[in-house]
Amino acid sequence: MISCVVNQLCDVELSGPERKLLSRGLREWGGPAHCSEAMAVALGFEGTESLLRDGAHLAKRISDGEPLSREDWTRALMATEVVFISDVIGSGVDWISTTEYTDAETIQALRTIQHKLVAVVLRPGKTGDVPGWLSR
Repeated sequence: MISCVVNQLCDVELSGPERKLLSRGLREWGGPAHCSEAMAVALGFEGTESLLRDGAHLAKRISDGEPLSREDWTRALMATEVVFISDVIGSGVDWISTTEYTDAETIQALRTIQHKLVAVVLRPGKTGDVPGWLSR
């Protein structure tokens, strides 16, 4: 089981394909997905520019197998979940065309990633130190 405090880096054992999926999900925001400022803030970024800039940085760190803070793991997971499923602001039905992952592959991989991150991601009302953007 992995446990971290908010300001520590967490090294999570994700497979290469799982890391690739999270990285790809973060990078999708620079492609067919079009995020609003409000949604970018809800995902834990300062705005859309931060989502693109910081998301790309997170994607590289995840791809490189680097540890992340609990907040960054939470932002990466949420951003990937939303960009995959939403056809309004995310990639939605274009996901398979832009990522080459089928919906079934993505759902299965995301569920595995969620299980691996269960002790790491921040949850309103369930974890002690939740950043302001997640508790609003």
